[in-house]
Amino acid sequence: MRGKKTSWIFLFLLVNCGPAVAGNLSITDLLLENETNPVGIDILQPCFSWRLVADERGIRQTAYEVRVGTSASALSRNENLIWATGKKISSQSVHVSYAGKILESGVRYFWQVRVWDNAGNVSDWSSPAYWQMGLLKPSDWKAEWIETGYREDSRSDPSPLFRREFDSPKKIRSATAFLTAHGLYEAYINGHRVGDAHLTPGWTSYNKRLQYQVYDVTDLIGDGKNAIGVMLGSGWYRSTLGWGKINHDIYGKDLGLLFQMEVIYTDGTKQMIASDESWKCSAGAIRSSEIYAGEVIDARLEKKGWSSAGYDDQGWSAVKAARGGNGFGNADRTTARDGRPLLTATYNEAVKEHETFIPVRIFRTPEGDAVMDFGQNLTGFVRVSASGRAGDTIVIDHAEVLDKAGNFYTKNYRTARSQNKYILAGNGIETFEPHFTYQGFRYIRVKGYPGELKPENFTAVALYSDMRPTGSFSCSNPLLDQLQHNIQWGQRGNFLDVPTDCPQRDERLGWTGDAQVFSATAAYNRHVYNFFAKWLKDISVDQFANGSMPYVVPNVLDSTSSGSTGWGDVATIIPWQLYLSYGDKRVLEAQYGSMKAWVGYMKRNSRNDLWDSGFHIGDWLSYHPEDDYDGRSAVTDKYLIAQCYYAHSTQLLINAAKVLGRTEDERSYTALLQRIKAAFVQEYVSPNGRLSSGTQTAYVLALQFDMLPEKFRQAAIGRLIGNIKDYGGHLTTGFLGTPYLCGVLSRYGREDEAYKLLLQETYPSWLYPVKQGATTIWERWDGIRPDGTFENPDMNSFNHYAYGAIGDWMYNTIAGINTDPVVTGYRKIIIKPHPGGGLTKVSAGLETYYGKIGSQWTLEDGKLRMDVEIPPNTSATVYIPSGGARPVTGQGQPLTISDGITGIRKEAKYTVVEIGSGKYSFVAQQ
Repeated sequence: MRGKKTSWIFLFLLVNCGPAVAGNLSITDLLLENETNPVGIDILQPCFSWRLVADERGIRQTAYEVRVGTSASALSRNENLIWATGKKISSQSVHVSYAGKILESGVRYFWQVRVWDNAGNVSDWSSPAYWQMGLLKPSDWKAEWIETGYREDSRSDPSPLFRREFDSPKKIRSATAFLTAHGLYEAYINGHRVGDAHLTPGWTSYNKRLQYQVYDVTDLIGDGKNAIGVMLGSGWYRSTLGWGKINHDIYGKDLGLLFQMEVIYTDGTKQMIASDESWKCSAGAIRSSEIYAGEVIDARLEKKGWSSAGYDDQGWSAVKAARGGNGFGNADRTTARDGRPLLTATYNEAVKEHETFIPVRIFRTPEGDAVMDFGQNLTGFVRVSASGRAGDTIVIDHAEVLDKAGNFYTKNYRTARSQNKYILAGNGIETFEPHFTYQGFRYIRVKGYPGELKPENFTAVALYSDMRPTGSFSCSNPLLDQLQHNIQWGQRGNFLDVPTDCPQRDERLGWTGDAQVFSATAAYNRHVYNFFAKWLKDISVDQFANGSMPYVVPNVLDSTSSGSTGWGDVATIIPWQLYLSYGDKRVLEAQYGSMKAWVGYMKRNSRNDLWDSGFHIGDWLSYHPEDDYDGRSAVTDKYLIAQCYYAHSTQLLINAAKVLGRTEDERSYTALLQRIKAAFVQEYVSPNGRLSSGTQTAYVLALQFDMLPEKFRQAAIGRLIGNIKDYGGHLTTGFLGTPYLCGVLSRYGREDEAYKLLLQETYPSWLYPVKQGATTIWERWDGIRPDGTFENPDMNSFNHYAYGAIGDWMYNTIAGINTDPVVTGYRKIIIKPHPGGGLTKVSAGLETYYGKIGSQWTLEDGKLRMDVEIPPNTSATVYIPSGGARPVTGQGQPLTISDGITGIRKEAKYTVVEIGSGKYSFVAQQ
């Protein structure tokens, strides 16, 4: 009777269905522009979000009230408010737009919210949250760009120091610093570090967009004399970037500082301290610093106390004002050459220190090198403590792997020296770490260390953008758990202000194709809205006038490195992914022009709606045996790929137009999409549905993007499976085919084949690197071959997240966590797991704006148990796998429409339950 409609499936609810308890509604996690209490906002209508907390099921917000004032006390008294919504009948608790009085530069605002729910409860007012505005008008900037007064135009010159002293004669109410640099900066006040971020101001297309940061420095300023000190480094501004040719000083030769601090005293008076020609400068202990090369620090040249008051700076040089204004053409310091604002507030998360590691092994290689293994491939630096004589020099080299013989291996770093050198001052125990560079590594080689190498003197520190962790996945298969670990660490190591391809060699660039294929997985693992939204702004400004998209953003390559399918489609794919994951249509509004420009570029370069011209990178690093005597390489026609992505980007543009209400665009691009697909069928599909390229990637893309008429699709899935079997149950896809491979198989009911691919342990497969001891995702399927030798070192990164795109399928299919494609941002949730692969337990969670979504299933004794958690103010459709003829038993309570359950229906392989918020457990006989 399997599959017959007359079968009866009984489900039982395994939770207490007692009466709801009233009065437990509260508000938490207040966010403004996705940040907690942000400082430095330049959006005049920022968006508020909050989270409901309630114990009972099915809780929905029915109304809210927001109030905003200029002090927390004003809120409590309900006085001097600049915005008060009153009780607003609405279920919206995410992206609520400010609509009060005009916001002013530098002012701190406080806000609270309370809500009503569908059970008749009203929450207390939330605890106050705040935000502070940045500088909103060009005239708000009083500071001048300053540079060193001595010759300082070489990347090998020491990092310059800038300082200024000032008096603080009265009691301080607040002090706010606004600063940025040409290059990277570290700022100090009275010897104390300003903030805890690294590599500020981050990396943008500096000649078009330069971010500034804002800091509350009230606690750093004392009575009387104070001192400001700022140290600069070359960073991305003038370091060598890219490969194959000299490519440095891309944005300029001279490092510069823009600093402005406003002190407000308790009597209401204000004091402005700004960078100008009254500052002084000198060289410091950092003798050289570059992104790829590393850093040299000579502690003998440290100017002790240089950022504290009372330091003798008589020997320092005068600074000079940068007469060219902002360094990029306009003298007003705040606008780029094309008239757009140059200086912009920062919304993306800063790069910060995270996990730390001590060596798990210290040993000598066969070649005699002293090497330390930190047990994890990571991005960051090693903090070193040592005691020795003045002039003793410690040299730290970095590597991801050891070679077959167990020796230190750096050939895959290419020309990146990736070396830090520390020269001791001889003053007892000294601690060193780089300031303006970073490395990708698992191993370090240590030379010149004065004394015994002990693990407590070496600490590896992980650096990455401080995105909130949101996703978790674990299961009964330890290899898949390690794969998830590797995916997570690939993202951590490469989401360092921009989404880089790799963190170790002479590249570390924002490759657009890598980022777009991984974006869905990234949005499960961490809250990446602000991270990607910032990068998308650079995508827009770096996009060429003809709509072509650079391979890398920020673009440091030449104009010919652009226009490739799969890479240029970042313009449409990531904005749409952010909308799906976070439900904020502002990203579509901001990027819509860029999306149209990219589709327009493809259209203009097509003939009869067929895009078959230009250079394309193709299905990068697909399967290619070394001695391919019988044509086994999985090479897919690049123009076939281009046509598929042309259609996909057009479809996403249609989707965006529909969301934004641009009906004419929706109509015209829908007609274009039909012509694109017709041209694909005419050019690449035989009369019986066979594709001209028979690779896995060809069939995957054709099926994923609905390029084939319905009548050909089942045959196509059969040919795809046949190809997989022809390669012994292995995948052969590269960067563009891999993200969709398992998803296509499960979409067409072949989860069995998808699981076989996922669980394959021999090359090429996802688990082959895991079996080889990988702790991150590799660039190549066989970066280390089965015989222990390496692939070509010119292209062999061991921390390269693109193939980690399988994480999306692990979350949305194995665990079954999805957002509704119409009610996005997980306001409407879909839970639809696909058990298989011999797994007996899967547990996944996702922190959303609304709270945690949980999906866990276990298989035991022929029964499937599902545990589901749905946050307040959302609803979910839960698909419970329940096929089979035998009745299902539980613990005595049949599933009925009550206590959060609003609907039950039966589909072919599932029992479908509509639920509100709360925790639920279901059991079904398999």
